[in-house]
Amino acid sequence: MEEKKRTPWYEDTEFWQAVQPVLFDVERLRQGPVEVDQIIRLLDLQGGERICDLCCGVGRHSLELARRGYKVTAVDRTKRYLAEARAKAEAESLDIEFVQEDMRAFHRSGSFDVVLNLFTSFGYFESPSDDRRVVENVCRSLTPGGRFMLDLMGKEALARIFRSRDWRRVDGTILLMEARVVDHWSAVENEWTLVQDGAQHVRRFSHRLYSAAELAGLLQDCGFGAVQAYGDLHGILYDEKAERLVVIGRK
Repeated sequence: MEEKKRTPWYEDTEFWQAVQPVLFDVERLRQGPVEVDQIIRLLDLQGGERICDLCCGVGRHSLELARRGYKVTAVDRTKRYLAEARAKAEAESLDIEFVQEDMRAFHRSGSFDVVLNLFTSFGYFESPSDDRRVVENVCRSLTPGGRFMLDLMGKEALARIFRSRDWRRVDGTILLMEARVVDHWSAVENEWTLVQDGAQHVRRFSHRLYSAAELAGLLQDCGFGAVQAYGDLHGILYDEKAERLVVIGRK
């Protein structure tokens, strides 16, 4: 009998439903407007730009950008997340276009001034060629001079703080985390055990790790000109004290 092909974790609807309480807890949702302030300053947005929030999740950045008058297209492959974001937008009469599509497939030639990919929503796929396809699609979707902002945990920052086992409490959920670096620091494999209402749910996922130089090189190979790296959304230097890796490429 032929073995049934297993659905990759990033295409598993149940995975995204299970981890939603820890990905989008009350404090993280509260930080949305603060992070939008930082994004506006770092990109020096003037108002009215056409922005694509690629992998928008439940819309914590898309909603806030629309409140401030930006023209927002919010893209995600998870129907549940988009439904929640759409309901909030309708409740506030916000004009946001919501698109359910895989980031490897979504592109619109010359349609956006800015594309955002935030909160480590990059590097999910088994093949590096899929990451390249995403960046090429983004470059194609930007207007001349448009910018692509990536926010993720950089390889250098992760190496400094890496713990193979950790835990935290998120609202009413206890999260037990195990991680393993693989393939010469090119990827990390994760196992999360979520304890909710006395029940345990184990979820496994992995993602590719990028250094600042590797990610900047990928953007330049895909058609971006000037590329800058920062240590967080405030725009600090990407050095030994960096907490995140924020890369901005200009088409």
